[in-house]
Amino acid sequence: MNPRHLVTLTDLSGEEIRNLIRRAVELKQLKTVYEPLKNKVLGLVFEKSSTRTRVSFETAMIQFGGGSIFLSPRDTQLGRGEPVEDSARVLSRMVDCIMLRTFAHRTVEIFAEYSKVPVINGLTDRFHPCQVLADLQTYFEHRGDIAGKTVAWIGDGNNMCQTYIHAAQLLDFKLKIACPEGYDPEAELLSQAADRVELTRSPKEAAQDADLVVTDVWASMGQEQEQALRAEIFAGFQVDAQLMALAAPDALFMHCLPAHRGEEVSSEVLESPQSVVWEEAENRLHAQKALLELLLVQG
Repeated sequence: MNPRHLVTLTDLSGEEIRNLIRRAVELKQLKTVYEPLKNKVLGLVFEKSSTRTRVSFETAMIQFGGGSIFLSPRDTQLGRGEPVEDSARVLSRMVDCIMLRTFAHRTVEIFAEYSKVPVINGLTDRFHPCQVLADLQTYFEHRGDIAGKTVAWIGDGNNMCQTYIHAAQLLDFKLKIACPEGYDPEAELLSQAADRVELTRSPKEAAQDADLVVTDVWASMGQEQEQALRAEIFAGFQVDAQLMALAAPDALFMHCLPAHRGEEVSSEVLESPQSVVWEEAENRLHAQKALLELLLVQG
């Protein structure tokens, strides 16, 4: 039997996402010892650095009674040119699950194709499904089901934005994306989700009456050399109090962190009562525990 993977959010159905969120909330509230992954090992392959991804997955495995092995490019033959498919074949014979945080999305796809165990996308240049699962859990906890709601994405049409496009299709909400010209999500994704997604050049238009406002850094990892140029291009795309005032009165604000205060978001918004970024970060742990349980226990 082939293992289940989470390469993109579309590897789950809308019903499975809702069930996963409910389970994540249950696990978050659980006070008793629960170790469904006792003696199981998660391989953590990192080509991109991280705080939240590494800590949340390692903590999840400890709390579930298992263990994890952290592998940076310095620690693996991947960093020395071993073919991805060969690494997948070897690692998947030694561990029970593999999480990759890398640049090229194709790397995760190849890993999943050749792995004998579940493979989880911990972030690629195209998608970040684990973070959006945590975002969705946070919204459900505060406001209930997101179906029929409006989400405003302000900023770069990056991996987070593209995963929100998948989420809009799977969970039936409207996504209004405000990006500067030249920084849009992939055209094919926009076309596939045309009934759920609206693209604009105006942050004000996107934020109008939105139930959730989301942003991310203007220059992601690997784009540091573009920081100055992007700061100039994205100057009108900061989420500040004036922009949040256009959203629904009970709108929430999210950011996957780390945040550059004074750039994509003002400190005032980040620290405001509408901001749920700290719970959003914590929920990486709980959503990923529910995901590990789904992939490794339920199969």
